[in-house]
Amino acid sequence: MGKNLTSQTQYFNAGKLILTSKKELADVTIAYETYGVLNERKNNAVLIAHAFTGDAHAAGLRGDSNKPGWWDNMIGPGKAFDTDKYFVICSNVLGGCAGTTGPSSINPETKKPYGLDFPIVTIEDMVLAQKKLIDFLGIKKLLSVAGGSMGGMQVLQWAVSYPEMLESAIPIATSMKHSPQQIAFNEVARQSIMADANWNKGDYYGKEGQPDSGLAVARMIGHITYMSDKSMEEKFSRNKKANDDSSDFAAEFEVEGYLKYRGDSFVRRFDANSYLYITKAMDLFDVSGKNFINETKNKNLKFLVMSFASDWLYPSYQSEDIVKALKLKGLNATYIEIKSTYGHDAFLLEAEDETKLVKYFLSKVSKEISGDK
Repeated sequence: MGKNLTSQTQYFNAGKLILTSKKELADVTIAYETYGVLNERKNNAVLIAHAFTGDAHAAGLRGDSNKPGWWDNMIGPGKAFDTDKYFVICSNVLGGCAGTTGPSSINPETKKPYGLDFPIVTIEDMVLAQKKLIDFLGIKKLLSVAGGSMGGMQVLQWAVSYPEMLESAIPIATSMKHSPQQIAFNEVARQSIMADANWNKGDYYGKEGQPDSGLAVARMIGHITYMSDKSMEEKFSRNKKANDDSSDFAAEFEVEGYLKYRGDSFVRRFDANSYLYITKAMDLFDVSGKNFINETKNKNLKFLVMSFASDWLYPSYQSEDIVKALKLKGLNATYIEIKSTYGHDAFLLEAEDETKLVKYFLSKVSKEISGDK
């Protein structure tokens, strides 16, 4: 694992996309990064789908910064997604704000940022954009598609929309549909953004005031749900922070300061409108019941489903529901609940256990498609 990856964001013009709403998006750009080498047979490609506030920079050190990718502990030489073996791809989702077309992009009709003129997008639309990229790269079939949280939703949508293009799928800490509680957290976050006077009904681009306060609160809400009671106790307990501010409601506890720091740093890299659109896409997602995978299109599709014991945002029962639905379809599904105290963030942090599972799973799938069983 000694070698360091370097990466560079690339851009693909996907042209026109017709969304599930039947609305059209013209001149769609997709930002993506790749790691490793696509082999001659083009059968070693793995697509990584990022979570809600992620981006295409999944691994390595990007040329324009020294910041490692968001899943750098899982992608690289000798790691779970071994770039000495696999060609790994990650793209920023449609509706995002890190290079792929979203509400902050320029509307070709008005020559101004879309704002709320940007159409509602779904997880299915995001996967359609990814498929356009995979087609562009000349890949007929992915060895695997993997991701956690909203990334796991994209994994499931791939298996629903294009099962014939997959050998395997790895959905982590995710769900076939949001529960009322999950929708409720997203709605409170959206309302905090829209209540900010500087949001201005989505028309804030280029203006002096930005909806930073509302977006920061939305992020603070999110961070609470990503951790667990135990992880917060271990990290902060009721420790007091050094504070020069003597006002009655100044941040007094370390956890308050942490949340404020997270909120303030988030507004420097994320767009408030993208926050609205992407959370709405997650809430609209539903591949349960009759919308689930059509096994007749690929009865050999294999799944590795993972959840985490302390994850109360995407609790293990939701992953168990996925596995049950897969088994009822007669599909090959392996399920593991990893013991962790990190809460939902565990899918980003429990690299050791995830690495063992992913390495074994991908190695087995690779051997089976090569005929070397």
